Amino acid sequence: MSKINLTRGSNKDLLLDEVFEDFITYSNSKNLSEKTIEYYKINYDQFKSFIDDNSQSQDVTVEVLNQELVEAYRLKLLNQGLATATINSYLRAIRSFLYYTMKFNYIEKFKVNLIRAEDKIKETYTNQELSILLQKPNIEECSFSEYRNWVIINWVLSTGNRSRTLRNIKIEDLDLQNGYVKLRKVKNRKQQIIPISKQMVMIITEYLQFRKGEDDHYLFCTQYGEKLSGEGLKSAIYRYNSRRGLSKTSIHLLRHTFAKLWIKNGGDIFRLQKILGHKNMEMVREYVNMFSEDLKEDFEKFNPINQFRSTNKDKIKID
Repeated sequence: MSKINLTRGSNKDLLLDEVFEDFITYSNSKNLSEKTIEYYKINYDQFKSFIDDNSQSQDVTVEVLNQELVEAYRLKLLNQGLATATINSYLRAIRSFLYYTMKFNYIEKFKVNLIRAEDKIKETYTNQELSILLQKPNIEECSFSEYRNWVIINWVLSTGNRSRTLRNIKIEDLDLQNGYVKLRKVKNRKQQIIPISKQMVMIITEYLQFRKGEDDHYLFCTQYGEKLSGEGLKSAIYRYNSRRGLSKTSIHLLRHTFAKLWIKNGGDIFRLQKILGHKNMEMVREYVNMFSEDLKEDFEKFNPINQFRSTNKDKIKID
């Protein structure tokens, strides 16, 4: 594996694949997740194939990287008819690599632009749909899976947790007496502690009487007591929703619904950011913008100025 050379000049002769290996070493040193590293590798392979198809040399060096090449690659992705979000996902991976090469003086600096996409209103569950989903099954007659899925629906609507986060919660992470849960697996890789509502504490307390298990066991498990996989949870929620006559399904929909209801109920957006585990306020601002129409509900009722409306019926004279 090549060593990182910070002296400009000789860097231009380094093979592109060697520089990418350095980038992966650098990324690992930053303790990035295996999923992120794999994301970089997959997208680099696609980018490199594009370069090879348009190169007359088998030994492509790092000096091939420039803004013109990136724009050509972006145009190729656009011509494939891919969704904007998909193209931007590819470009973000390549951008991370390119900015690394710029940072360590492999190439001259330039800006990597993403495709500007229109903000779409994120789909959420209606109050009627939530009433259907939250209707508690008869725990004396239903299967463990159905009961567990009902608890999971309640959990996400109460915490806004991602799929990966809730699947990694262990029984020992719960502090039901004080109403807290420790989240070990979150997107930004920083463990956090969030509150649990009193209603959720009651639901989990009852659930644990059926689930049982040791402290180091996963809270939400399969019927055999094993950890739920991502696909397993996805399929479980799909079946649960379908049996109740709903076509909408996914943990992320529940997460969006949690955010929407939090905002509608006047929740603090700074606490929402912490609970949802967002690194910054950008996504929270998107939620506020997306659900702005819903914020108009009962606007007159809750608007402070209406509390001070004059009861004087005399007409106001304008001089």
